[in-house]
Amino acid sequence: MMVDSGAAAKRGPVTDLLPDKDDDGGFVSGGWKSEYGKLSCGYSSFRGKRATMEDFYDIKTSQIDGKSVCMFGVFDGHGGSRAAEYLKEHLFENLSKHPQFLTDTKLAISESYQQTDVEFLDSERDSYRDDGSTASTAVLVGNHLYVANVGDSRTVISKAGKAIALSDDHKPNRTDERKRIENAGGVVMWAGTWRVGGVLAMSRAFGNRMLKQFVVSEPEIQDQEIDEEIELLVLASDGLWDVVPNDDAVALARTEEEPESAARKLTETAFTRGSADNITCIVVKFHHNNNADPAKIPA
Repeated sequence: MMVDSGAAAKRGPVTDLLPDKDDDGGFVSGGWKSEYGKLSCGYSSFRGKRATMEDFYDIKTSQIDGKSVCMFGVFDGHGGSRAAEYLKEHLFENLSKHPQFLTDTKLAISESYQQTDVEFLDSERDSYRDDGSTASTAVLVGNHLYVANVGDSRTVISKAGKAIALSDDHKPNRTDERKRIENAGGVVMWAGTWRVGGVLAMSRAFGNRMLKQFVVSEPEIQDQEIDEEIELLVLASDGLWDVVPNDDAVALARTEEEPESAARKLTETAFTRGSADNITCIVVKFHHNNNADPAKIPA
């Protein structure tokens, strides 16, 4: 548990809803339900066919100025696990301490993401490693949802049974991303897949010091109110999305009543379909038939 006592807003403790230690690289899953019954979530993570585990994930809840806040994140490391682990340890803590977290949440997310990247790179300045990480996060403030993404992890919602992506993968061959990279003096080339400088298969990431001029950590952010048509949310690393399309992920998640079971089914399906990567997903379900105070959805 972490408490921020320095900010002006009245903040409760930021409570980590996950065990202190992640799995040893095998399979792990779990779940959580809010006190007021408006929200439940489940997570599942599996090393899969990889020799090492570079995926991390985080779920936290807090009260800030009387508003309930829930934060969900999937972090997919590459070139090592340190960047993803650093995001798990610091990203949501930094965000919750931002002085404009409630008044300008998009700005707070953008600045917290980029500041966390600066701090990670500084912490690794004496290291010979140059690993990086994606981040796909969903931040629920009351009943307002903010989805922020860096890299090729992804967040998808089910709205009236239809899958809608709330993030757009940061791939080097995405027209706007390629233009941004080339305008900064970088190159995008084919090396088995499209890569920045022939090295990195994503155009935005935390870390990656050697490519930082081109591989930025600025998130793309979408936001919307949670209405009765929004049933669930799926956040996952590309170990899922490489083999499970958005529509399939939502259809599979909707077949399970409990979000932990849904997350497990998604992870197992990705592995069965031949995913060669680490596989991590979080499923969040919204329970609109509960008449609790919507300001206290995740409390």
